[in-house]
Amino acid sequence: MSDVMEPMVHEDQLPGHESQLEPKPDWEPRYEGSDRLKGKVALITGADSGIGRAVAALFAREGADIAISYLCEHDDAKKTKEIVEAEGRKAILIAGDLGDKKFCLDAVRKTVEELGRLDILVNNAGEQHYDEDLANISEDQLKRTFQTNIFSMFYLTQAALPHFSRGSAIVNCTSETTYKGSPGLLDYSSTKGAILGFTRSLAKNLVEKGIRVNGVAPGPIWTPLNPSGGQPPEKIPEFGKSTPMKRPGQPNEVAPCFLFLACEDSSYMTGQVLHPDGGNTTSS
Repeated sequence: MSDVMEPMVHEDQLPGHESQLEPKPDWEPRYEGSDRLKGKVALITGADSGIGRAVAALFAREGADIAISYLCEHDDAKKTKEIVEAEGRKAILIAGDLGDKKFCLDAVRKTVEELGRLDILVNNAGEQHYDEDLANISEDQLKRTFQTNIFSMFYLTQAALPHFSRGSAIVNCTSETTYKGSPGLLDYSSTKGAILGFTRSLAKNLVEKGIRVNGVAPGPIWTPLNPSGGQPPEKIPEFGKSTPMKRPGQPNEVAPCFLFLACEDSSYMTGQVLHPDGGNTTSS
């Protein structure tokens, strides 16, 4: 697609490598699996690191095979694949730009061809660029952020729906910034608000087909996204300390929300959002 903006990895190192991050985020599942996703196949975007890696690890422990979609962090993605395989499940790697509709179509096609089916779509990948001056947000950055954060969800969902059946699930990652706002993340917060509207509307659109759509709105979670350009360097030492819990969250504290919404434990929930944010949203 000629109108797709190039990834901004050269501008600010986004989306970042978990292999270079210290301290390392906690991705390991905290409990033994109980086959809640046995026989399922999940396509997880941004699954190379951070929240996506933790979700992939937990889903695999619960019995799912995983398609790992990521941009260009091949070392991190290989590690996630090894994590999934160590749980006795299959994993495939799908590298490319989610802002490109053709790539999204190909990602779903490859998932179904190599893993046999598709039951769960986790729209987790996102990018953010910190700037408190609205005038500094370029047209390219604005387009890029919307393409990655919300256009990709439309593209992937459109591609996935023909392969879904009753009981399939979509879980979208929005953000606490949807509810609280963020003066330095104007374009990012706007996309996350769009994701909330998309989630609630799509839930009503698909409910009669037996397909549930829900969301997760994390607060400050320790992943490569923020130290790699999503926040100013001077803010990183205090990252997450303003929450009522006085610390950032870890990816394995967020992943159970995705599992709950993807499995039958949440069979009477659609159009809902869970908030693993250290109490941030309720304190506003």
